[in-house]
Amino acid sequence: PQYTALENVMLAGELLAKEQPDYKANKKAIHAQLEAQARDLLAQMGLSERAGHYPHQLSGGQQQRVAIARALAMGPKVLICDEATSALDVTVQKEILDLLRGLEGDLAILFICHDISLVQQFCHRVLVMHRGEIVEQGTPDEVICRPQHAYTRHLIDSGL
Repeated sequence: PQYTALENVMLAGELLAKEQPDYKANKKAIHAQLEAQARDLLAQMGLSERAGHYPHQLSGGQQQRVAIARALAMGPKVLICDEATSALDVTVQKEILDLLRGLEGDLAILFICHDISLVQQFCHRVLVMHRGEIVEQGTPDEVICRPQHAYTRHLIDSGL
């Protein structure tokens, strides 16, 4: 909470950079590069004007977008979204899903969610887990429209 949105996105890169032997000699250039990258990511998230804001000054959706930018700052090949939209209202959920859809070509997204309607809207492939075991898998239509496992049917019937 003591870091601005920009500083939050830069943090992991700065911590890793400090471990490099040439960090002290190139500190200003490294910082400038990390800042430019963080500003680009915040712009991609639609938060350019919020770079200097602290978490308590951001809405839940804006905080979530900062978290996504922070995760992307390290250039991952896989983005794990664990209940990334669960605490957000429906309109903000849609914004986050649209933002994630825009990233799909660049990386794989593992979307962990209990909300079947979001899974159906967003996912290309679905795995249903129960007690740590995969009990069903397939396309959203296969799994959601024709569930084979009792736990999958329970999830669908409960409206989660």
